[in-house]
Amino acid sequence: MSTEFSTGTEPAGTELLALEGVGKSYGTVRALQDVSLTLRAGEISCVLGDNGAGKSTLIKIIAGLHRHDEGRYTVAGEEVRLDSPRQALDRGIATVYQDLAVVPLMPVWRNFFLGSERGTRRWGGLRLDADGMRATTREALAKMGIDLPDVDRPIGTLSGGQRQCVAIARAVHFGAKVLILDEPTAALGVKQSGVVLKYVTAARDAGLGVVLITHNPHHAYLVGDHFTLLKRGRMAGSHPRAEIGLEQLTTEMAGGSDLAELSHELARPSVPEASGPDRVDPDRVDPDPVDPDPREERPKP
Repeated sequence: MSTEFSTGTEPAGTELLALEGVGKSYGTVRALQDVSLTLRAGEISCVLGDNGAGKSTLIKIIAGLHRHDEGRYTVAGEEVRLDSPRQALDRGIATVYQDLAVVPLMPVWRNFFLGSERGTRRWGGLRLDADGMRATTREALAKMGIDLPDVDRPIGTLSGGQRQCVAIARAVHFGAKVLILDEPTAALGVKQSGVVLKYVTAARDAGLGVVLITHNPHHAYLVGDHFTLLKRGRMAGSHPRAEIGLEQLTTEMAGGSDLAELSHELARPSVPEASGPDRVDPDRVDPDPVDPDPREERPKP
């Protein structure tokens, strides 16, 4: 039985999910503390932070992998405590991780329907509707503007950017209202990063709310509507796009005052100017230099 259903998008600006003062501890380790985030339909909310800032923990809470210990987590205005990714999916929250969770040797269309295969039950087994799934895969990719005519290719032969785009199209096709993207451009070059960001904006334009996790402020600023900065498990800033520029975002992402202090410590020591008889004055020019006569006989030793 297929779990496929059409995307039910909400009007632009509708609140899809919100976290208020959320925290998470693992034993005595506080991985996340007092973090708030609001996501609305038709918006991209970027979460930025260095390694160890708490981005992965935040993803796991939103995606239902881990329960939060503190604060409130609401989906469509209803407070929730998700126990599994399936519960998140049932509420329209889809997550695309860095590893993409694909089977490299399977064709694109099989990966597109992985876990949601279509077919008919016969003699105790499932007979796959291969032709129908191929056609649906082509159509879904085309709707996102992805030109991939050969969906029978093993997905492992696609570039990293193409695999990311297939994963995004899959989430949109299967009815996601919220799309969480975990570092989608981390291992990509400039050109392929641009392709992925293009499809991220296509998901936004389709009415989804997108949470983009990244450590690259340049990529975030290209597409983001709101920016949440994490540092050591705490919020270091929360800014709508209209209130922050790329330079300030980059500075805050890099550590701000910490970076300024480091720059001061690493500054080269100044070299004192020479003084006394060895000092050469560059403004002094000898008005009548004496050229030795090349014909003058030098004294013999």
